[in-house]
Parts: sequence; C-alpha cells; structure tokens
Amino acid sequence: ARGPRISTKMATLEIQLKKASKVYREGDIIKGVVAITSKNDLQHQGITLSLDGAVSLQLSAKSVGLFEAFYNSLKPIPLLEYSMELAKSGKLPSGKTEIPFEFPLKPKQGKPLYETYHGVFVNIQYTIRCDMKRSLLARDLSKQQEFLVEYRDPKMSTRPSDVKNVSFEITPQSLDQTKEKSTSTSSGLPKFCVRGHLESASCLITDPLQGELVVEKSSVPIKSIELQLVRVETCGCAEGYAKDATEIQNIQIGEGDVCRGMTIPIYMIFPRLFTCPTLATNNFKVEFEANIVIIFQDDHLITENFPIKLTRF
Repeated sequence: ARGPRISTKMATLEIQLKKASKVYREGDIIKGVVAITSKNDLQHQGITLSLDGAVSLQLSAKSVGLFEAFYNSLKPIPLLEYSMELAKSGKLPSGKTEIPFEFPLKPKQGKPLYETYHGVFVNIQYTIRCDMKRSLLARDLSKQQEFLVEYRDPKMSTRPSDVKNVSFEITPQSLDQTKEKSTSTSSGLPKFCVRGHLESASCLITDPLQGELVVEKSSVPIKSIELQLVRVETCGCAEGYAKDATEIQNIQIGEGDVCRGMTIPIYMIFPRLFTCPTLATNNFKVEFEANIVIIFQDDHLITENFPIKLTRF
C-alpha cells in the first residue's frame, strides 16, 4: 500500500506497507520499506522511523469555557510510542534505495489499543512517520502514513444473547414531545401510525443494520422516510463532561407518499473509519444511535431514536 509522496527537487521519500489493507491487530508485526529515490547521491544526517497512536479529544464550540477541569482531561491520550534508527549519517546512491523495517504492534504499558476511529470530537489514529535529517543547506525529508487498528478475535462469541428484535410503533401519542398532550390535533401533528422492527440493537460492525417498517395510516401525504446514523461523542472527566451528537450518514428508504401497508426494508452498512465498536472509558465515550425520520408534505418532521451498540465480534 503506497502513501502520497513528499518530494524535493532532488529526492522523494515514501513509506510502503507490506499489507495492502493497512489493517493490523495487537501483536501483529508491521512490515514495510522506506523507499528513497534521488537523481544524485544523497547526503543525510540519519534516518529515523517512529510509530505513534493516540486519542485526540476536542470540545465543541458550545462546550468551550464550561469547565476548567476539561482542559486537563482533553490532552491527547498516548496509546503507542515507538521509534527506531533506520540508518546512521551517510550517503545514499542515486536511484532508488529501499530500507526494510518491521516492528511489533504493542501498546504502551497499561494502555489498550482502541480501534481506529475518525470522529468529530474524538479521534483515534495510528501513524508511521519517517524523518531524514539533512544538512543546513538541504531541506529535511519527512513522510507520514496512517495504518488502521482493529480488535483481535477473542475466539469466543457472547453475542447471541444480545440478538433480539426491537419492535416499534410510532404514533402522535408515542412521540416524546406529545406524550403530555391528550390529542394529536393539539400539537398540530397529523394522525399517523408506523410500525416495524430492527433485527437487533446490538450489531456486528461488519454486518448491516436491518429491519423493516410499514406505514399503517397517515392523514397527510408523506414526503420522505429516512434512516439516519448518529455518533454520540462524550469528552470529559468526573468534574463535568460534554456530550455531542452529530450525523454520520443519512439514507432515504422511502420516497414520496409510500403505499400504506407495504413493507419497507431498513438496511444500512456501517461506514469504515467513521464507526468503531462502542467504546466507554474514563475520559471519553463513543456511542451510536439510529434515527427513523418521517417527513410529511406539510413539512412536519418526526423522529424515532434507537440507541445501538456496535461490536467487532
């Protein structure tokens, strides 16, 4: 797997991992080469390779300034730190030079290796960086390459007990915002009834979220039915925390005034990198929810929310 190249007029440096997928698990050996191409002989002051993994936390604009204690708990959490010298000071010949490397994927003592996750306020990322120091008159060469971490299969499954249908019925009376009201007309909502189920609220991250729904009745035409995936990221500590929900993706599963009584399939694949197994630690949490959103032609919008747990195995 080749990353983008950093170049000067005379030389380029590239990190090539042996695994095309760039996916590794704890205990794996990461192998690859650093490829340096130069038109002429290349003097350098040493070549080093470093491996880093960290959780980066960030506050949303609404949370900044709420708690002084946040700023200590928002420092990056290092998971992995490793470096090696690939070459001492010297000269590389013109043409292409490949320097092989390999190192075990092991976390810092007492730290777990969480799965790679690219979020909004929580980011879990692992990178390999190569630096070639050069003389004062020549620009240093540097290159960074991300690799992905996934959990290793524990070889035993505890999942079947979690797998059970989640049935739902959405009516004006069932919605949180109208529970206190005696009639649907007082809230201005149309009369409607939507029934269905999700196959499970505990989902394998490699399998789709599945289910079905049926519009039993609606007093006004429907414009759209959508399935929304939401990340709920929590940053903080005992003194206080900030919790933010943001949309990952939105899929239309019904367009226009769908037929009453017709089964509409619910089907969503969890996107790579933007989802990870549900995670809860002392400093941060990454959780997920699914929303079924029904938009009527009079622009009333109703949402039914389902917390879901993602697992790797």
